[in-house]
Amino acid sequence: MSRGKALDAQGLSRRSALLLAGTAGLATAGGASLGTASAGPAAAGLGGLGTPPTYAPSGRRPRHRRATWSQQFQSGHGWSAAGTGTSSADANDTALFVRGTQSVRVTTTGTGKQSYVRKLGGAATSLTGKAIRLVFRVDDTANLSKMSFYLGTGSLANHFLWQFHTHSATATNYVQSGEWVTVHLQWADVTSAAGTYSISSAGVPSTTTGFTDMSFAVYDNAGGPVTYHLQAVELIPDTSSVFPKGVVSITFDDSHTSVHGLARPVMDAYGYSGTVYNIADAIGSGAFLTLDQMRSLQDFSGWEMAGHAYATSAHTASYSALTAQQVDDDLRTLREWLVGNGFTSEHFAYPHGAFEKTTDGVPVDQIASRHFTTARSIVSETIESFAPAMPYRLKALTGITDGSGVGGTALANLTAAGGRLDRCAHNGDWLILCLHRVVSSTPAASTEISRAGLDTLMKAIADRGITVLTVAEAMTYYT
Repeated sequence: MSRGKALDAQGLSRRSALLLAGTAGLATAGGASLGTASAGPAAAGLGGLGTPPTYAPSGRRPRHRRATWSQQFQSGHGWSAAGTGTSSADANDTALFVRGTQSVRVTTTGTGKQSYVRKLGGAATSLTGKAIRLVFRVDDTANLSKMSFYLGTGSLANHFLWQFHTHSATATNYVQSGEWVTVHLQWADVTSAAGTYSISSAGVPSTTTGFTDMSFAVYDNAGGPVTYHLQAVELIPDTSSVFPKGVVSITFDDSHTSVHGLARPVMDAYGYSGTVYNIADAIGSGAFLTLDQMRSLQDFSGWEMAGHAYATSAHTASYSALTAQQVDDDLRTLREWLVGNGFTSEHFAYPHGAFEKTTDGVPVDQIASRHFTTARSIVSETIESFAPAMPYRLKALTGITDGSGVGGTALANLTAAGGRLDRCAHNGDWLILCLHRVVSSTPAASTEISRAGLDTLMKAIADRGITVLTVAEAMTYYT
């Protein structure tokens, strides 16, 4: 429930001082109720959100990465759509596209079999120092199961496989219905190898050059067909020349006071700074950070104070359970509170990592873009890249714990040979870690890591020579 902290002292307008009251409606600082908006004009787009942000993003969006090789599926592209899981296809679909005048459209059979768009026997291509960019769309993800990409030779008898999306019926999905999506595939993300190819125990591919075959594959869940559109397969430079051992950003959600009392001393010892995604309404109460602790972290240890929600009730409900107006008001008030208290970060993390549509049909990530420069999720199918493929869907690995039997992501999955840290260090990528509470004893939940476990994590990063940057610092390199 909202704690109803007065904002008038910050010199904010009455409208800007909105506090959320769950999904039942909004309450202004003066106490008047604004009922939950019905679906209507806002569902048609962001035009329904009339009040402009008090603090709009600076506009420092990630630079577009120019492709060194590009297949945009225009006339004469030479790729074929087939597979036992393909029901119908149009290799030159002029009805739906975002580049040129056409894309490839494919509909699956609804039997769970592989459907693909591929090219075999092309000119030998090097992916040394390169990443793969995919641009595609799934009309309706209700029956989507997974998506993969193959790269190899010998009609794919030798190949590397990236399984870059497995669709969830419950968690937030990077790939959502009716949206053009961009995905970057890096060597750190490769899932498996076959034939003469292999991946070492440290996660290093046996070769990164000489490839002649590519295949974009889609599987439905055998519950019905899926229609997908492929717009581009491209090669873009990776960032190993800038960060040869990669970058890690250490982020903490929810403003727990243990970030100041337990995490900070550990990270200070290594010279590392983190990003805290704060719930403004919680600051100064219970087991949450105070303003003085936030300022001390920022001013004396170089930490970034970013946004997570204004109202506790909004965070608890999740933005997808609110209307577009409620989400916009919470984001506006959050940004005003941050700036009003001397925290100028333009970066944000979704409550529970969720960026689906609001109850009246507006994508939450589009609303976030009105107020912040990036927004972080907890999707972790692939490691994030420089620059991000979709800066309002930053990927992050969450639930990192050294507890036993509490779920989450075991700390050893990062620190062991071939784990996430090794893959980051060998491929020059951006690994964003999402932590919550630090405890002095044994963790009792997946949202907890012990102080000793955090030290183990920091030492593993330092031993590999991986650069540690806040999210704001990382973004400055590619904006």
